[in-house]
Amino acid sequence: MLPFHGSAEGMRAVVQRVSRAEVRNREDGQVLGQIGAGLAVLLGVGQGDTEADAAWMADKIAGLRIFADPSGAMNRSVREVGGAILVVSQFTLYGDCRKGRRPSFTEAMPPQPAEALYRRAVALLEQTGLPVAQGRFGAMMEVELVNDGPVTLLLDSRA
Repeated sequence: MLPFHGSAEGMRAVVQRVSRAEVRNREDGQVLGQIGAGLAVLLGVGQGDTEADAAWMADKIAGLRIFADPSGAMNRSVREVGGAILVVSQFTLYGDCRKGRRPSFTEAMPPQPAEALYRRAVALLEQTGLPVAQGRFGAMMEVELVNDGPVTLLLDSRA
């Protein structure tokens, strides 16, 4: 199966381990959210996603062991290193580029229900007690980050 395509796949995220990350409103440069060390998460909601997908995603992100332990092995979670999470909505994770030159976004959930599931995933992350910052759903934003490692993972709640 091709990665990141098809309605059988669930909520999608690109997770990057960062030494810092910030998201700004593109229109006025206002900082919407920023963190130091932790995880930058680009989160997309697709057709058919449910609250169960949001819960799976929040649990997976909070528990990922991708930070170094004293021996240098990736054995520690963002909580264990005292990190934070920056979440930015990203419907383009559902872009299908297989045909033509212009991506199709038909697998992305429409904005209103997508925002509700995005907000639910963020709320579930906040309930873990981790510091969580975020962008503004649906806004044109600029994301700036320093990828630490680099470490970048692709998550799908049903893959």
